[in-house]
Amino acid sequence: MPDSLGCRAYFDWGQGMDRSEFDRVGAIVGDLEEITDDISDVKVWDIPALFIFACLFAIVALQFFTRYVLNDSLGWTEEIARYFLIMLGFVGGVTCVRRGSHIFLEFAYRYFPQTLLKPISGFVDLLSTAFWGYAGILAIELAQKTRSNMVSIDLPKSALYYVVSAACFCAAAVALWHLIVTLRKSPEQIIQEKRDLSTTGV
Repeated sequence: MPDSLGCRAYFDWGQGMDRSEFDRVGAIVGDLEEITDDISDVKVWDIPALFIFACLFAIVALQFFTRYVLNDSLGWTEEIARYFLIMLGFVGGVTCVRRGSHIFLEFAYRYFPQTLLKPISGFVDLLSTAFWGYAGILAIELAQKTRSNMVSIDLPKSALYYVVSAACFCAAAVALWHLIVTLRKSPEQIIQEKRDLSTTGV
């Protein structure tokens, strides 16, 4: 049971549960505390994604307040929130590449021969670099072909695609850095890192 939740209200709330369910809820709450309390892994690369997320949160909160409290919603919030969500998906992808938290085939690192693991991991990083780089090129081409403006505000839609392109190129740079680091590691280090990712999920 997490010590930080040793308040009377928590125990009063759990009186109607049996012991196993009470322990299970306590374990879930403890896991949530562990996730939310540790921000030591936040790096400079993550600041743009955090800023976009904060803006998106503020816009959605404003949309909710004006629609359900004032009964007079602001029309621009829906479109702008959609654009911020698109940016968050791609800019946040840089953080996922940095942390190596995109999905991967865990069985390959458990059952393949150790001599194959380093080449496989290097090939995956190379493929990831190529994917993000090509995605960045496609985003630039899309931005150059986009001539229309946003409906709610007088800004070109191409600005959104340029942000997406910049995020893709940043992700490609991080993936390339991962490739260089992977080539310097031993197969044992690669296996241990992948197993740590599969057990912790971060």
